[in-house]
Amino acid sequence: MDCKELLFGLTDTDGVSGSEENAGAFALSQLRQYTQDAYIDSFGNVIGRIGVHSKEKPTLLFDAHIDEIGMIVTFIDEKGFLKVGNCGGLDRRLLLAQEVCIHGQKMVPGIVCSKPPHLLNEEEKKKAPELSEIAIDTGYSKAQLEGLVSPGDRITFSGTNRELLNGRVSGKSFDDRSGVAAILMALDLLQGERELPFNLTVLFSSQEEVGERGAHIAAYDIAPDYAVAVDVSFGYTSDSPEDKCGKIAGGPMIGISASLNRSMSDRLIALAKEKAIPYQLEIMPELSGTNADVIAVTRGGVRVVTLSIPLRYMHTPIELLALSDIENTANLLSIYAKEGINHD
Repeated sequence: MDCKELLFGLTDTDGVSGSEENAGAFALSQLRQYTQDAYIDSFGNVIGRIGVHSKEKPTLLFDAHIDEIGMIVTFIDEKGFLKVGNCGGLDRRLLLAQEVCIHGQKMVPGIVCSKPPHLLNEEEKKKAPELSEIAIDTGYSKAQLEGLVSPGDRITFSGTNRELLNGRVSGKSFDDRSGVAAILMALDLLQGERELPFNLTVLFSSQEEVGERGAHIAAYDIAPDYAVAVDVSFGYTSDSPEDKCGKIAGGPMIGISASLNRSMSDRLIALAKEKAIPYQLEIMPELSGTNADVIAVTRGGVRVVTLSIPLRYMHTPIELLALSDIENTANLLSIYAKEGINHD
C-alpha cells in the first residue's frame, strides 16, 4: 500500500464535522478491502469488524476521526458576501485571504475577505479578526448565490497536497486523515493473519472536532475492552516548546496520561523496542484531548491508549508530517493487534 497515495486520496475528499458523508464513503470503500462487515452508522461513523470474532476474546478498537475542521454558512448579506461560523478550532490568524470551497448545490470557490493593510487602523493591526468579522467573497451577487448556497452548507479550505523533501508532505485535513491512513495500512499488514487474539474493530469516527461525539456513540455500541485512539499531535518547530512536541520523523508518540491506561502504554513501548520501531513519548498530565477521553469512560470503562502522529501547523491548510511516521504507526498498530494481549 502506498502511504502517500492513500493519504492524499483521503484528504482530497471533504468531511467537515457533521457533514462527513464524502470522506466517510471513501474511507468505507478502503475499509471494505479488508472486511465486508463494514458500514456507516446513523451518526456518520464508519465501522468495520476485522477477522474472526468470538465471545471468548476481548474486543480491541482502533479509532481515528474522519472529520476535518471547516466553516458553515450562517448568512448571505445584501451585497452577496457570506457570513460564517466555525466547525472546530479554527486558527483565526490564518483565515484572511484563504481560498475556500463552499459545498452548496455545486462546488462554489471563494476567498476569505481581507482588508488591505494600508486601511487597517492601529487596533486592527494588533489582533486576529473575530469570526463574526469574517466574510467570504465568491464574486456572485446575493440573488445568484441564493440559488447555489444555503445557510448550513459547509466550507472547506482549498489546501493543495504537496510532496516535500525528505519524505515530508503538506496539505489540509491530515488531522486526522493520517490516523485513518495508519489504521488502513495496519489492516494491510495484518492480511494473512488467520486469527488474532482480539476481536478487532475499526472506527473512523465523526464529529471529533466538535466534542468527540461520534466516538462516544460508537464506542457505546461496540463496547470494546481495549482501544487505541490514533490522532495527531504537535510537531516540533523552532518557535514551539520542545517539551510539548514530538519530532517529525521520530516515530509515533505513545501517550501517557491520567486518562490513559498505563499498562497499554508500557506494552506499546515494549513492543516498539522489541521490533525496533522508532517511537516517542507524549506526556499529557490530565486529559489527552482526543477521542480516547470519551472512549475511556464508555459503559463500565475501557482501557485506552493514544498513538499520535507528529504534525506541524495543525488546523491550517498547510499541515505537515513525515510519511514514515504514518508507516511506523501502522507497524506498531499491527503488532499490537497480534501481540498486545500480553499486558495485564
